[in-house]
Amino acid sequence: MKIIVLPTLLIVLCILATGCVGQIKKEPANVTTVTPVNTFTPISNATMVTETSGISDTPQVQETTTISGISNMSNASNSSGPAALKGLLRVSIGAWVGEGTVNIDGMNVGVAATGKPVVLMVEEGNHTIDVCCGSLCESENITIRFGQQQILDFSEQLERDCEFIDPTARIIGYSMSADHITVNVEFINPTAKPVAMSAEITCGYSYIESRSDNRVGNVAQGQLFQTLKPGERVMETLDLNLASGDSYSYNIPTITRQTFK
Repeated sequence: MKIIVLPTLLIVLCILATGCVGQIKKEPANVTTVTPVNTFTPISNATMVTETSGISDTPQVQETTTISGISNMSNASNSSGPAALKGLLRVSIGAWVGEGTVNIDGMNVGVAATGKPVVLMVEEGNHTIDVCCGSLCESENITIRFGQQQILDFSEQLERDCEFIDPTARIIGYSMSADHITVNVEFINPTAKPVAMSAEITCGYSYIESRSDNRVGNVAQGQLFQTLKPGERVMETLDLNLASGDSYSYNIPTITRQTFK
């Protein structure tokens, strides 16, 4: 009985062993196992600045330019536009003796003198041209066209309205009444500053002396003082008293000395 059981057990064990061995698969000899590795490295702000070769993340500054009332925004490198068309302008004071400051649209562009006009190129369009003598300015409006020359002569206006360049006093009238001579004096300040002025007036005359009945010569003198604002003209009257006598005869009164400061 024991002899029969032992071989049977050995046979069963052999069958089980053979089944397990048959189910094992062998991997091919040439297959390589690859293990995935995370190679991504986060880039920080500092790294980005370094790798962009000095390019900053600060936005470029833009400027706004205004041309003829039209606002145009562009990068500073592209702000320049086409050059404006211009025309030739000549500003003259002709034969008027003196100098005049030339302004175009309120901006000083030079000084015109006798025989020396101001010549310049001006942008197309309407402009106001001023020539100033002290505080007095003569104005003309003009339209500049490309390729055309414009000539402005201010001599007539300056001769009429700007007779004097420096502060001055002048006698504009005189008369005699009884034993005195009345002299009218005009003080003129053509400058742009206040001026203190004085004028000495002299008048020679003769008369018949009542005691001796002889004609005697004499001189009457007097002074006037005035402070004038810029561009102001003031009239003053001076009475020159004469010596007592008869049959007066007098010369034309003159300004023998005048000062201003």
